[in-house]
Amino acid sequence: MAAQEEAAGLAALSICESLMIAMVEKGLLTVDEARGTLEDAAAAHHEGGLPAQIIERLVDQVSVVVQASVRGRDGGG
Repeated sequence: MAAQEEAAGLAALSICESLMIAMVEKGLLTVDEARGTLEDAAAAHHEGGLPAQIIERLVDQVSVVVQASVRGRDGGG
């Protein structure tokens, strides 16, 4: 059962990352709004710990992927 729960958690994390990136790329959220949403989610884990750390890493990943995507569309590098 633990393996299923871990797999479900990883799937949810991947889906969340993909949705955040897609929303920013479609103009539904700015990068700052996406970052703020994730930071709020991390803050909801008052004790910090692993959930907050994972969400904080997701903030960084979403920012990097979106910035790379924008640079690619603009022809920049």
